[in-house]
Amino acid sequence: MERREAEQLERLRRSGGERVPFLGTWPHGHRFAFVLTHDVERERGLAEVERLLELEARHGMVSAWFLVAEDYPIDTEIVQAILAAGCEIGLHGLHHDGRLFESRDHFERQLPRLRRYLRDWNADGFRSPGAHRHAGWMPEVGSSYDSSFHDTDPFDAQPGGCCSILPYFLGDLVELPITLPHDFTLFELLQERDIGVWREKAGWIAEHGGPVTVLVHPDYALTEERLRHYDELLGFLESLGGGWHALPRDVARWWRRRAALEAELAEQGALRDEALAETGASLRWAEERDGSIVITSSEEQHAQL
Repeated sequence: MERREAEQLERLRRSGGERVPFLGTWPHGHRFAFVLTHDVERERGLAEVERLLELEARHGMVSAWFLVAEDYPIDTEIVQAILAAGCEIGLHGLHHDGRLFESRDHFERQLPRLRRYLRDWNADGFRSPGAHRHAGWMPEVGSSYDSSFHDTDPFDAQPGGCCSILPYFLGDLVELPITLPHDFTLFELLQERDIGVWREKAGWIAEHGGPVTVLVHPDYALTEERLRHYDELLGFLESLGGGWHALPRDVARWWRRRAALEAELAEQGALRDEALAETGASLRWAEERDGSIVITSSEEQHAQL
């Protein structure tokens, strides 16, 4: 977030003006976004799908389900239940063995089947098993977006992260970082007994205008306590106010539209009202006060004139 403010400050000083326009992060004036995702690692996780779907439906929410293509039989009735609930299906690799990026040769051998499953499932999204990742190779998988990178996670199978809560591009691929610690880390490794960490991190992300990207595994949501934790998280996200709840594919599509509008704004210095209305985008204004960036909306700018 500090880098984004520094870029705005540099752009303002280069312009020589008192303020510069830039695009709001999310459509229709939302101050942050939140996205629900699930990785189904084993067959027993598939059996828990409907319980989580029912819980989300009570909150009026939808989610993305990343399935492993060749490790377990995928019941078409469960897939239909996911789609009927307004959710999306994503690809979670061929096998949940953590080997996808172990060598270039191994990766290339899997590519044709990965692309075929994406096509056959009409899937927009990919998440690598175990969140293993290789930024240079990921765009070759052929998905519209990827969600294999944590913003930061020292406890994961491949520790580290991308150090960004905001989506970004890897070539033409939209990367949607996982921004909350996932349930296995929180409750299995760290032995947390409540959702305090989730609350704190989600509140911070919302305050800074990012996407709260949730990852809960149905494989581990097997007890009433875990279901209660997830229910509490959904209620907390609702309570934050001003959030855009969306599927990850919709966030990825928005990020592409936003990038195109940003390019137009940088080239022309302004955007047509029609373009803003059609996309739900909104302009913000950055100005410098005491060496820091202050952001105002178009409405606030008009009120000052």
